[in-house]
Amino acid sequence: MPLMARVLVVEDDQFVRSALIRHLTEAAHTVRSVGTALEALREVAQVGFDVVILDLGLPDLDGGEALKMLRGITDVPVIIATARDDETEIVRLLNDGADDYLTKPFSVEHLSARMTAVLRRSRATAPGAEPSSPAIRVGGLCVDPLRRRAQLDGCALDLTRREFDLLAFLAGRPGVVVARRELLAEVWQQSYGDDQTIDVHLSWLRRKLGETAARPRYLHTLRGVGVKLEPPQ
Repeated sequence: MPLMARVLVVEDDQFVRSALIRHLTEAAHTVRSVGTALEALREVAQVGFDVVILDLGLPDLDGGEALKMLRGITDVPVIIATARDDETEIVRLLNDGADDYLTKPFSVEHLSARMTAVLRRSRATAPGAEPSSPAIRVGGLCVDPLRRRAQLDGCALDLTRREFDLLAFLAGRPGVVVARRELLAEVWQQSYGDDQTIDVHLSWLRRKLGETAARPRYLHTLRGVGVKLEPPQ
């Protein structure tokens, strides 16, 4: 059974863009589309997607540079769609964070197969997404690692992939203070990094949970120690 997904199509060619939207919508995916790199960055920062289909020949910024910028804010799977077939460039794009690539022209069946493979890999390797993982409940918060869904007081939360990974990791350890170094290792898969990255994602997550750092409900930061998630008192 094909995996349904929230897809962002980044393509400036209106004909190609319309064809992709039509095909993906007919396959029951939820699709949004933009025609520039800057619009893509804005969409990814504000909306949770399962996969991005990124054209390299964008009018405002080369797709390779857009890929690097995307990787600075999210690890959402990216499939490159390109008319270029230079092996050196393809290797560079994969090393820069692309999950897969398709050389234009390609069939919709080929695209579907690549999307399914990428989605299976990303969902299988997501933190806490073991097949047997039950839904996690902390107060009015419900996190389902397997289906990658989260609800607060019965209302669905629209989270980016990284926001969900962060929430799921903390929710799986309610009341436990998790060090920033552990968050970087387990959620970001990095042995070191900038604390500001964690702060930014915590800020976005707090906003979606209806709280602030000054008036926390679920997420509590202990300065110099780490972060914990626990039900409101």
